[in-house]
Amino acid sequence: MAVIRPFRCIRPVKEFADKIAALPYDVYNRREACEEVKKNPMSFLTVDRAETFFDDSVSTYDDRVYEKAKSRLMEMEAEGKFREDETENYYIYALTMEGRTQTGIVACASIDDYEQGVIKKHENTRAEKEQDRIRHVDTCSAQTGPIFLAYRSDPVISEIVENTKKTDPLYDFVSEDGVRHQVWKIQNGENTEVVENAFGKISDIYIADGHHRAASAVKVGLKRRAENPGYDGTEEFNYFLSVLFPDEELMIMDYNRVVKDLNGLSEKEFLAAVSRNFILETIGKEPYKPAEKNNFGMYLDGIWYRLIAKPEICSEDPVDGLDVSVLQRGLLEPVLGILDPKTDDRIDFVGGIRGLKELERRADSDMKVAFSMFPTSIGELFAVADAGKLMPPKSTWFEPKLRSGLFIHRF
Repeated sequence: MAVIRPFRCIRPVKEFADKIAALPYDVYNRREACEEVKKNPMSFLTVDRAETFFDDSVSTYDDRVYEKAKSRLMEMEAEGKFREDETENYYIYALTMEGRTQTGIVACASIDDYEQGVIKKHENTRAEKEQDRIRHVDTCSAQTGPIFLAYRSDPVISEIVENTKKTDPLYDFVSEDGVRHQVWKIQNGENTEVVENAFGKISDIYIADGHHRAASAVKVGLKRRAENPGYDGTEEFNYFLSVLFPDEELMIMDYNRVVKDLNGLSEKEFLAAVSRNFILETIGKEPYKPAEKNNFGMYLDGIWYRLIAKPEICSEDPVDGLDVSVLQRGLLEPVLGILDPKTDDRIDFVGGIRGLKELERRADSDMKVAFSMFPTSIGELFAVADAGKLMPPKSTWFEPKLRSGLFIHRF
């Protein structure tokens, strides 16, 4: 069963929250991060991406960058931009985008639950991607970006969340991208105990987004255990910062594909090859967004098509049955020669937040053909994780993104 604990949060003073809150560190490349910090010097990117203080001669992974992250965090605290709550609390974090709200519990999850599979993964992580966050978290002795977790909705937790949302929020602001961010503290000690006990009855927690951040936080915790052989399990390094959302409130967006060429085929040959595994319908100039599973949009030379997967390439397997797997197995590999989408530079991925016009733009410029996808469901994500399997790359795109800097867990 899950151990989900309240914690003593370091968080922005109310008047600075909207300026400090930043998109996750990995949303930006170095140039974009520098531009963002230049525009907003109070952005938490100055901590999460401290290379923004240095010119390009200093590597993102230089020791000085991690030390600067630590000193910058301490500096912001000394300047009075952050405060530390005196008691251990749960927090409620609601994000509203385009009229839809998802509300999560901000808390600390157990590294033992991660190690023992109570917290389930659906992606592999790469050691080289983990190293940066391991060094950042370890140097700062703080987790600054929460892990996006999901659980099957629980009525006890939901009732407390809804009642808490009727009180005055700690923060309520709209970020530049139009997302509204609201935060409340669960003030009632009895409610805190009820929430902790309710999570203690939940057997499965799922990583929705942030696999590398989660793996890095866990590895730092294990490192601290090795450095402190007398640890008893209550130390803060045994836990990592998370926001946990009920499944019924989460929406996964489509994660679309664009391919650079037709693998040596003429357009006529390509369409004939596609028709072997898909029913092909011409839509025309109007962008086509699939409305159901096993349906795909395809944009080629100014024309949109609807592709319906034939039964023989569909599957009931939790991984093989995903639409991203069906497209890979039925078209990308046999027709376009994309054997490994993780490493093939002929394919690129476009998050659904960018819209179908972005697919048209790419296919009309640096690419040749685009595919619009029906989104993976949260139920499919759970099914893959429950089966102990892994999703193909670029299967899910979550919006809105959790902000960094609103909640800090120090250990």
